[in-house]
Amino acid sequence: MKPFTYARTTTVAEAIELVRERPNAKFLGGGTNLVDLMREHIEQPDTLVDVSRLPFTRIAEREGGGLSIGAGVRNTAVAAHPVVRERYPVLSEAILCGASGQIRNMATVGGNLMQRTRCHYFYDHATRCNKREPQAGCDALEGFNRMHAILGTSDACIATHPSDMCVALAALDATIHVAGPSGARSIPINSFHRLPGDTPHIETELQAGELITSVELPPLDLARASRYRKVRDRSSYAFALVSVAAAVTTKDGRIDDVRLALGGVAHKPWRAFEAERHLRHAPATLEQLRFAIDAELAGARTFAHNHFKIELARRTVVSVLGELLGLTQGDLTQGDPTP
Repeated sequence: MKPFTYARTTTVAEAIELVRERPNAKFLGGGTNLVDLMREHIEQPDTLVDVSRLPFTRIAEREGGGLSIGAGVRNTAVAAHPVVRERYPVLSEAILCGASGQIRNMATVGGNLMQRTRCHYFYDHATRCNKREPQAGCDALEGFNRMHAILGTSDACIATHPSDMCVALAALDATIHVAGPSGARSIPINSFHRLPGDTPHIETELQAGELITSVELPPLDLARASRYRKVRDRSSYAFALVSVAAAVTTKDGRIDDVRLALGGVAHKPWRAFEAERHLRHAPATLEQLRFAIDAELAGARTFAHNHFKIELARRTVVSVLGELLGLTQGDLTQGDPTP
């Protein structure tokens, strides 16, 4: 690991100033991903600015029924919070599907938002990776790409975003609040992470020196009936092949409102806006669910080893929404599209 300077701060202004003065500085919260990347010589900051003592460790109810979650709140605390479990169960379930209990005890909300891909080509210095070294090329395109993306890909990168929590936040229309040299601003979660395009090394809309301060969840009645499902190779400590965050309400046999996001399929948490469009005010039937997710997946681009993700995503979405709607699943459990 490259030598670095460690700086501790207790004020937001000082933290921002420290990073502004040092172009190759990084904020350090729980460190569960950043420290690993430093050990692998992928991240090599000259300075680490410890922000774990900043006043971002509260979960507070907002007027009108929303919820504010500080960027320094540990993942375990969010998952266990009674308001989260009651009003936003999809978020609690998503967090509990991620990593291990020990990591969740250390990981923060801000760090979870900022974690980087677990693509093995990103970690392997013997391979080409445009994230690790811009313009180097992407060996995943013609390599072993079973875990890789099928939506929103580019010829520069097909890595997936690793977070479970962020998939739930995408479905919940969360807002990310940040502070930086130019002041405070807010970024909708579905605009926060970027698709790869030609610059996969630029992963979020954060500007230089900006720091996440909190995440705000809007009042969302349908979120009380929400679920998260993660399909993976083993039952714990594994990243998603496909995951689904969903919430839905019905009225007179029709879908009144719906939120749907996918994980494990794209460079960012994938909000399924096209599927939602086909579901809203449509009949609450399995046939309509299948039609909607097929429309969402129509633009999928698969590679040598991950074509199965289309069928896996299709079945998982229909299964989760079907359960929330109380529909009979029928043949959904027959067969296994996962090689």
